[in-house]
Amino acid sequence: MPSVCLYFRVHIPYRLKLFPKRTNAGTGSLFDLAANGSAVNKLADKCYLPANKILQELIASNEGKFSITFSISGTAIELLQQYRPDVLDSFKALADTGCVEFLAETYYNSLSWLHSKTEFKRQVEMHHKKIEQVFGSTPVVFRNTELIYNNELADFIAEMGYKGILCEGLESILNGRTPNQLYAAPGNNDIKIFLRNTRLSDDIAFRFDDCTWNEQPLTAEKFAGWIHTHDENTSSIHLYFDYESFGVYKKAETGIFDFLKNLPVAVMANENWIFETPSALINSDYPKDIFDAPQIISWQNKSPDNCIWSENAMQRSSLYKIYHIENMVQKTSCANAIEYWGHLQSADHFFCMSEQRKMVNDAYFKLCPFISADEAHQHYKNIITEFEIHLIQQGLEVLRTTRRKEGVYHLYADAN
Repeated sequence: MPSVCLYFRVHIPYRLKLFPKRTNAGTGSLFDLAANGSAVNKLADKCYLPANKILQELIASNEGKFSITFSISGTAIELLQQYRPDVLDSFKALADTGCVEFLAETYYNSLSWLHSKTEFKRQVEMHHKKIEQVFGSTPVVFRNTELIYNNELADFIAEMGYKGILCEGLESILNGRTPNQLYAAPGNNDIKIFLRNTRLSDDIAFRFDDCTWNEQPLTAEKFAGWIHTHDENTSSIHLYFDYESFGVYKKAETGIFDFLKNLPVAVMANENWIFETPSALINSDYPKDIFDAPQIISWQNKSPDNCIWSENAMQRSSLYKIYHIENMVQKTSCANAIEYWGHLQSADHFFCMSEQRKMVNDAYFKLCPFISADEAHQHYKNIITEFEIHLIQQGLEVLRTTRRKEGVYHLYADAN
């Protein structure tokens, strides 16, 4: 029986302090607390609370036949805990229904897989523990930042104990095959690969309110009809997009919430179709073919460097800098240094430096606090410089203290 897997991505980055120039304020002012609170409240009131309420009602009215999957970052959980615990409670209530699954991911929505396998593993383990602590759910399926993927990642994640991974169903790799079935990685039977159905996902995420689209208006019944037309080779259709598509990227007046309310009934009007979570599919389905991705791919897939996050010199220099100080961060005595460093790795900061960002999606662009890629880069560079100086100062202080205890401080003092 074919199924629909409905995934919602929930991520809120920490907002950077808008430094016009370098300061000596220390790490305590790296992030803008007021901007954090404002962003969380906007997302909570326009998307999370109304959408969660609809999902709660849908799960109840469909008596367990409707299920969903969330991919929620560690930073989103942290910020909801700080500013909107009522929203976090609504997510917990959804988890308590038994019809919701949570994916594993990098804690900070980072690009660490591309730059530090050690840091990547630390973040995944950190996120895994957070999901267990907050929602009482143990993730078994992984989703990397921006669906970045290759064969090596599949092997790495399998070694960490995960049973499945979600990535983009790229036609360049499928070569005419369907994305709507379970795949295996080359030479690895320990992990299952779920492919995002690009067209159907983007119909909701990008085209739903596009007045130039010839399929306007998109109703739940029309969308379900497209799902029902898939042939006998279909085992599961994976729809993955930002949760903020409801009420933030697509305003309530577009009818996006009505679309969500009506979708389950419209899909299940055909008795051959059901909703499932990816972990359920692991136990009920088996791979039909190999999905071979020796090179890095992502949902953008426009260049080997993952386009929108590292397409220009500003982004590449910033990424080099933040991961170049990894050893310094790990060795410092600076309180919360690893936490600050993690938040500075969020892919969102590098998206703001993209010179193509407005062309990708205007809704995402509007959420960026900087008026230009150059401005975003300058602010990020100032903050990284401030952070590095603070680490160096802390290291020198430790060295001074150690030498005092060893009775050789006068030698160090003479050298300075």
